[in-house]
Amino acid sequence: MKEIRWHGRGGQGVVIASRLLAAAFTREGKSAVALPKFGAERRGAPVVSFTKVNDEPIREKTQIYFPDCLIVIDPRLIRSIDVFAGLQQGGILVIDSPTKVIEQFHSNLCIIGSVDATKIALTETAKHITNTCMLGAFARTTGWVKLESILATLEEYFTGSGLQENIRCAQRGYQETQVTRF
Repeated sequence: MKEIRWHGRGGQGVVIASRLLAAAFTREGKSAVALPKFGAERRGAPVVSFTKVNDEPIREKTQIYFPDCLIVIDPRLIRSIDVFAGLQQGGILVIDSPTKVIEQFHSNLCIIGSVDATKIALTETAKHITNTCMLGAFARTTGWVKLESILATLEEYFTGSGLQENIRCAQRGYQETQVTRF
């Protein structure tokens, strides 16, 4: 089983992105679940959500303590909370960053995918919601899911101009991600 932990802030679409990723995995014949962690969340407060994927049915529906991959939508969280807690050996980080990240923040970290998701989202949607861009970055960085599956899943959740904007965000997230390996 692969376990993905999302870190962001309230209002950035972390919970929706976790669900979209699970749906994209399911589209490819995998078993996947998305699990939000709710507490005293409010707009701007740190938020965590989880995506689990496996070839076999997933029976355990708990939060993730030992992630294989971290997706950090708000890079300021790296310095304010321990986003790397429990990261597995060979771990992967996908992060919104205006520059290619070459700092190995944690000894278990082997791959970092960095993309200027904020710039892409503001250009494509005029909003500071980077979740679909980060889905494209995740696909590029990990290779665990196809971009086509993510794009098809977006068609189930969005319509009209919102759909087109989010498709462009995911495509650009995929194309513009820079991957660093340690």
